[in-house]
Amino acid sequence: MPNIKSAKKRVRSNARKADVNTLVKSSMRTAIKNVEKIVTTQNKEEASNKLNIALQRIDKACNSGLVHKNKAARLKSRLTKAVNNMN
Repeated sequence: MPNIKSAKKRVRSNARKADVNTLVKSSMRTAIKNVEKIVTTQNKEEASNKLNIALQRIDKACNSGLVHKNKAARLKSRLTKAVNNMN
């Protein structure tokens, strides 16, 4: 446990940032799973709506440094390809 005042503040701020990062990454994963689930039901309109949400969540995670830019591009490409290849 830190003794210095600034170190104590640092512990608190790091905990808050960790909570936010967990929330952003979790919402990204959930959005990706939602798109994959809708693709299996072959509902084109709903899939495109869920895809837009997922792309926003992936971009947010990438911009905050939680996901590497190449991984973000790969996820977006796979999801877009899956939605576009629906009948």
